[in-house]
Amino acid sequence: MAFSSVALDALTIDDEPAFLPMPLYRALKRALAASNHRFLIPAEGAEASWDRTVFLNLTFWSAEAGADVLCNDHIPADVVAHAAWHHVVGHQLQQAAGGGPSTPEAMFFAEAIASAFDLYLVGRLLDDAPDTDFITTQVPIMRDVAADAGLSDDDFAQLLDSVRTDPPQAFEDVRAMLFEVTCALWACRDVMQAAAVLDQYTHHRFGSLLHHYQLSNWILYARAYSAAAPEGTRVVKQFDEVLRGAKGSLAWLEENWLGADAQLTPLA
Repeated sequence: MAFSSVALDALTIDDEPAFLPMPLYRALKRALAASNHRFLIPAEGAEASWDRTVFLNLTFWSAEAGADVLCNDHIPADVVAHAAWHHVVGHQLQQAAGGGPSTPEAMFFAEAIASAFDLYLVGRLLDDAPDTDFITTQVPIMRDVAADAGLSDDDFAQLLDSVRTDPPQAFEDVRAMLFEVTCALWACRDVMQAAAVLDQYTHHRFGSLLHHYQLSNWILYARAYSAAAPEGTRVVKQFDEVLRGAKGSLAWLEENWLGADAQLTPLA
């Protein structure tokens, strides 16, 4: 199957009417559109299967190539936001560290932000747009993962209510958890160490959703593409502390990394 490389403006964004009322989504979309990010779509109107695109993205995606494979010329709005966060965070970390290779911590930090934002979107859209594909597909998947972790349907409903009540706090709680646990798992050298790390998050507010985020892919990707860089690691940990100490971490990111004064120039 041949693929064509296209920019964001060549794609139809599904579910976008429900996302556009959010200024943060609009800022993320602008940042992605202004970047060099490309998407690969089947050429001449063909369509790739979902399992094939997932395989290609997980196995052969690289930061250098910077192209996401899509089934066709449609892209979900949440994927636009996810890709934009990777671009914005990666760019800001590179700028702060003065260049250099991407460290494991930098990869985990960017993915934690992008993945936690998905839960923020759930909180925003549960009431405002419950019929979007994003909600109707993601919430049942989350429910199944939580059930496998031992959470009852009533407890899961209460968890969703807490996300709906305060989406920004849910974002920060998940972001911090995902960054912590992946950094800890990265340091593990055997199954027993890794199991002990996972056990520490059993009673975390969002511990039942931990495996929803497919952390094995994060670790394996970091093993394949990351490199040690002390300055890069220092910068990431510094920003993690800033977000933890901010009155609202998502508001901090929006103001400092997506605001009018933020430099969102394309990465070289």
